[in-house]
Amino acid sequence: MESNKPPGVNKEEIQKRIELLAEKYQASGQELIDYLDGLLHADYLTYWDYVHVDTLLSLQTPRTSIPDEPIFIMYHQITELYFKLSLHELEQIASAEQLEADALLEKVQRINRYFGALTHSFGVMEKGMDRKQFLDFRMSLIPASGFQSAQYRMIEIHATDFVRLLHKDQREKWAHAEEDIPAMFEHIYWKEGAIVAKTKEKTLTLRQFEKKYSDELIRLGQRVQGRTLRSIYRKLAEGSTELDELKNALRTLDLQVNVNWPLQHYKTAVAYLAARPNDIRSTGGTNWQQYLPPRFQKRIFFPELWTEKEQEEWGKSWVEDTLSELRGQQQ
Repeated sequence: MESNKPPGVNKEEIQKRIELLAEKYQASGQELIDYLDGLLHADYLTYWDYVHVDTLLSLQTPRTSIPDEPIFIMYHQITELYFKLSLHELEQIASAEQLEADALLEKVQRINRYFGALTHSFGVMEKGMDRKQFLDFRMSLIPASGFQSAQYRMIEIHATDFVRLLHKDQREKWAHAEEDIPAMFEHIYWKEGAIVAKTKEKTLTLRQFEKKYSDELIRLGQRVQGRTLRSIYRKLAEGSTELDELKNALRTLDLQVNVNWPLQHYKTAVAYLAARPNDIRSTGGTNWQQYLPPRFQKRIFFPELWTEKEQEEWGKSWVEDTLSELRGQQQ
């Protein structure tokens, strides 16, 4: 006689799971039977519902009918998702009660992979759009700018002491006042990149960004004080000298975020915006020639991991090589 028992069913294992579920729901004053009834009537989960594919594919809303504008939108949306992945790791680092070197290394390596993918993927931007189309549709984006990416600012705040993010001429002045985040915020390096050179006034791009995000960024700076990636590394370094792999991962992160990523952005900006006799202005009015190259900002998360000469030459050779390459292409 054939059994009606479905193949692979283990009644004892099922009973154990039911008892565990009953304990879980009873602890919160819920009845397991109600949830089982709901499960009985629920549809199976699909990939497109779980990932919200239809919603995701509907989020591209071009401002023009120029064919290459959706490429520009989708690339920046992908970029923001990579930033979110990085912040997911950094938030876990900041909130952990205790983090061993191996666990920290794993998370830093994840972030490095995200930024490695970001830097490599910038080829989509650099060579993936028609230059004339880009120069046409970009005028409809004013005053929006990639400068206004709040997640990138959050990554920086999570990574290092707030004073390290000030304009390089202000760091020494604020070195002994690190708890005053609101005051230091007024001197953060990226604000200099959105000041009109002739009038010294803030661009609309900067004013919009400050209005929406200043309070949130200041609160984040206060919340992660003493819990930044640099702070946690330095505490680990006090009790161990066997951190070579972690040091190398942090050096890689410094280069990924503060050299490779902004310089790939710079290279792409040069390809599209550099022109003789005058460079084309960015949509946000930012001074991209001075703002993007790391050699002007000397933005370094972990200075203790670099020699004085390495800090002095920060990003310099990369910029010079890139400019030489691009000028050769334009001749």
